[in-house]
Amino acid sequence: MNTLLKKEMQLSALLLTYLFIGFGFMTLVPGYPILCGVFFVCLGIYQSFQSAREANDIIYSALLPVAKRDVVRGKYQFVMFIELCSFALMAVLTILRMTLLSNAAVYRQNFMMNANPFYLGTVLVLFGLFNVIFVGGFWKTAYRIGKPFVIYVVVGFLMIGAAETLHHIPGLEALNAFGFEHLGLQLLTMFCGALLYALMTYLSYRKACSDFEKIDL
Repeated sequence: MNTLLKKEMQLSALLLTYLFIGFGFMTLVPGYPILCGVFFVCLGIYQSFQSAREANDIIYSALLPVAKRDVVRGKYQFVMFIELCSFALMAVLTILRMTLLSNAAVYRQNFMMNANPFYLGTVLVLFGLFNVIFVGGFWKTAYRIGKPFVIYVVVGFLMIGAAETLHHIPGLEALNAFGFEHLGLQLLTMFCGALLYALMTYLSYRKACSDFEKIDL
């Protein structure tokens, strides 16, 4: 673990951000759009950005003997750490629903999205969008956080609505498969989600480095 990531985790981050990882347990909630768990995890990250801004964290970091892009990298590594911890929790709970709870009536009669690899792939895409819209948007000024977060909330909930709708479209029912039904298709969608997450995060990071270099602190 590099020094800047340690600094982010121990000095800049709020305890609330770590606690909000627990919203991954929403994966187990029946009759509810479980993708909303992603929003709350992102809200926790937003709170740390807000606290760091009020404490002039960016100026402090820029005064350290490190390059500007290293400051950006430390923030992105922290964001990804929180996201991937949340994803790991959601993945464990998804496996639980696919195995021991696959025939539970409360889930079989659930009108909303089922917990399966397609759900996990969508989780990764939502995190990728957060990294592009909010995290990337923050580095355009290294100060303003309200507008990019509101934009993410709108885009994110539109995507959640679309994802919840897909399995109700004739021919796409397999996206909401239970247990290990249609596992090949499910794993393919999760793999695509992982690729999109990696691509969006990388491109956002590169753009953020370029934007931050242009800012006169």
